[in-house]
Amino acid sequence: MAVRPRWPRGARMVAPMKRWPRLHDLYIARAVITSILMVWVVLVGLDVVLAFAGKVGDIGKGAYTVNHAIADTGLSVPWRTYNLFPTAAVIGVLLGLGQLAASSELTALRALGISRRRLGASVIFLVALLTVVMVVNGETLAPWGDERSDALRAARNPDAVVSKYSGLWAREGDIFINARSGEQRQRGSDRWLELRGVRLFQFDADGRLQSIANVEQAEHRPGGWLLRGVERTRFEAKSVRREHVPEERWDSRLDESTLASNVTKPDYLSSRELASSIDYRKRNNLESADFETVYWGRWFYPVNVLTLCLAVIPFAFGSLRSGGYGKRLFIGIVFALGFYLLQRVSVQVAGVFHLDFRVAYAMPPIIMLAVSFLMFRRRSR
Repeated sequence: MAVRPRWPRGARMVAPMKRWPRLHDLYIARAVITSILMVWVVLVGLDVVLAFAGKVGDIGKGAYTVNHAIADTGLSVPWRTYNLFPTAAVIGVLLGLGQLAASSELTALRALGISRRRLGASVIFLVALLTVVMVVNGETLAPWGDERSDALRAARNPDAVVSKYSGLWAREGDIFINARSGEQRQRGSDRWLELRGVRLFQFDADGRLQSIANVEQAEHRPGGWLLRGVERTRFEAKSVRREHVPEERWDSRLDESTLASNVTKPDYLSSRELASSIDYRKRNNLESADFETVYWGRWFYPVNVLTLCLAVIPFAFGSLRSGGYGKRLFIGIVFALGFYLLQRVSVQVAGVFHLDFRVAYAMPPIIMLAVSFLMFRRRSR
């Protein structure tokens, strides 16, 4: 007769401590991260090849060589990985979970008592870790690489140089131009380069300064530049003369595309620099919509990634079980494109009607989360 062991008086059985991550978390993470990295490498690789092919035509311009083109493309990789990560995450989650569903492994995990919410939490936690890495990349390595990439692109025009603290410098004959800031603007089909805080220094053949012109705003138009708010000081032999001109044209062959590539773009500033630029423009009654769009886009970047991944998880538990890679890839692309089109329209409407950009960025994720929640509940019944 077997003797049952007796527990000491007062002793209690203690259930084994639940550890996280569990074995199934690691298994799902391996499948999902493999798919995300595979898609990510393909998208970034294709984007890099196309970018390098676009720079081949610039080889030979000024001091721009093949080595410049290779380094220029390589330094842009951090930004490309940052921009393409949301799309890679959505497609990767669909491919990873879809493969597990197609092989009935998700069904087996459900039979072990693991809920769909628990499985979804494992995926989202992994995606959140990768998103944190990309946010850090977007604030540190990506702007650093772009700043050096701009310096390499400046080699295409030896008469133009960019200074981090004094803006853009360029030369046109005996005139040197300095612009504090600028950006490319567009209204409908009309697109132009706009420089602000412009100074024009004109010298004679002997190197003597002839005049200094302070220009509030310079716009590149067909046939030359349109200067607004010109205050010019002329240095004559025995006198100094000052004149004010509301508007004048400057017939210059200064290459707009070269200047545009050297103007600081809001997309390539860190969040701290964007906040500083927005504050400066608001204090001086300048347009700040372009900077606010990028600034709040940075804050909502992790929200967008997690929202997209949450929205596609319900498909892994149903229709993707019998579908192939093509079906999952198609659904991932449709979700990513649909979401970004919705958010882009929302942000543009906010810019036109001067609405709060935070509301414009928040509405698409809220809509997607609501749809995802309803689909998740429906498939959980």
